[in-house]
Amino acid sequence: MPLQNRVDPFGRLFHTTARGTMMGNRGGVLHNTNREIVRTYASPRWIACLLQFRGRRREVMAPSRYTEQFFLDEAVAFAAGHRPCAECRRERYEAFRQAWKSAFQQENLPPAGELDLKLQPARINGGKKVNYQAPLPTLPDGCFVAIDGDAFLVAGETLLLWTPEGYIRREPRHGHTSVTVLTPAPIVDCFRQGYRPQVHKSGLS
Repeated sequence: MPLQNRVDPFGRLFHTTARGTMMGNRGGVLHNTNREIVRTYASPRWIACLLQFRGRRREVMAPSRYTEQFFLDEAVAFAAGHRPCAECRRERYEAFRQAWKSAFQQENLPPAGELDLKLQPARINGGKKVNYQAPLPTLPDGCFVAIDGDAFLVAGETLLLWTPEGYIRREPRHGHTSVTVLTPAPIVDCFRQGYRPQVHKSGLS
């Protein structure tokens, strides 16, 4: 059976044979010696990384090593509450910091630790993912919303239905009013400042 290391837009870790295009972690070890997930996160440092970087190789879910998680794309990683890695995705990390600075009218660019501490209560509360209601027309592209139990990516005038393998169906954005937003509110505010998450090829028009 595949390992429980794939992440959906609801922030859940699940089993699938489908492969992601990004890797990440939640600040430490989430698995036991049998490579089973035993906790949701280890620290507020939730990041999204490249699959390959400087030829480094890892054994997935190695004993006492941080738990690797995989995402369909950056939009899913953001929906789950992860931010760009400052090492392997430096350019995207700096772009995200610039968007954050503008969104919250800060004088200086926020350091990684500040981002993590401010994102944490917007990601998770009491072990459960934090979601909220908002009018669909007000949401920028790149957000994930939940409708009837499914996750949809907001993309222009359409909504893209997420699956582990990719986006499989387009629905018109109009016709929906208030929706459950999965992407944490501070990240949505960064999207409003022009940051656009990378999207899997199945979601490109």
